Amino acid sequence: MARKVTLCTAQWGDMPLETICIKAKEFGYDGLELSCTENHLDIGKMSPDYCAGVKNTLAKYGLELFTISNHVIGQCVCDRIDRRHQSIIPARIWGDGDPEGVRQRAADELIRTGETAKMLGINTVAGFTGSPVWHLLYSFPPVSPDEIKAGFKEVADRFKPILDSYQKNGIRFALEVHPTEIAFDISSTQTLLEALDYHPAFGFNYDPSHMGYQGVDYVAFLNRFGDRIFHVHMKDVWWSDVPTCAGVFGGHLPFGHPDRFWDFRSMGRGNIDFEAIIRALNRIDYQGPLSVEWEDNGMDREHGAAESLQFVKNIDFRPSTVAFDAAFEKK
Repeated sequence: MARKVTLCTAQWGDMPLETICIKAKEFGYDGLELSCTENHLDIGKMSPDYCAGVKNTLAKYGLELFTISNHVIGQCVCDRIDRRHQSIIPARIWGDGDPEGVRQRAADELIRTGETAKMLGINTVAGFTGSPVWHLLYSFPPVSPDEIKAGFKEVADRFKPILDSYQKNGIRFALEVHPTEIAFDISSTQTLLEALDYHPAFGFNYDPSHMGYQGVDYVAFLNRFGDRIFHVHMKDVWWSDVPTCAGVFGGHLPFGHPDRFWDFRSMGRGNIDFEAIIRALNRIDYQGPLSVEWEDNGMDREHGAAESLQFVKNIDFRPSTVAFDAAFEKK
């Protein structure tokens, strides 16, 4: 039996939960990956009764829940906080805007997110960490190795208490390796694992799109960190095979601008080799859902969500349980 296919609700945050449930059911999805937003899963309202209501709404439409995601709160745990963050987080987390206060409240909220997952009867929270050293990415003026090392230590110091809470509750935190996070490619991911002392509650929400346009080997990521792939986003991206006016760093241009070097695309319309990914997922024995995180600036999202589901169902397959040439062996 093929893996379950879910729809990430982050890009549908303007819709009430019941509305996106109706649409996901009509599209044919098996379930949802609920984003922790006011409309879908409000951590500020966390209680057994609230979680029961969320579960009942999904069950009403025959939809399953495997994972919840809280990227925006995770981003604030280790980031250099500025006015940009105020626009994406609840007022209770922003408070008076004091950066350290925001980070502390975000950490507490991420712990509550793990407790919410437990109430919902699931074991995985996907999200971000933020980064105190992303602004030092390009090494000029020169950045010393000690500055980068200190950044990883800060993330470890801030995240270990969160991960300890998750472990106590039987929950796993799945980082989406992504530009602006402390881990954004294979090398930085390895450094982060070492800084966290390979904490058992820490793993990854695998998303190939954010590695593809960087030139990172996204299949090698699966092979290297296979035992820590806790969740999978199915998301495509296009990048140009010729030079463009705005390179990998984007030129401060919005998504969809014709001068960009890369843009997210609906499933099957970009450059990601999803057959190679499915074969790698089979090799590492990933049994979880495939969650469509749909983004395409040039396409209607309902059209995109429907066609992406069909693409994933067509590309997914289980490994063979027998050798194809076994019939030729002598008895």
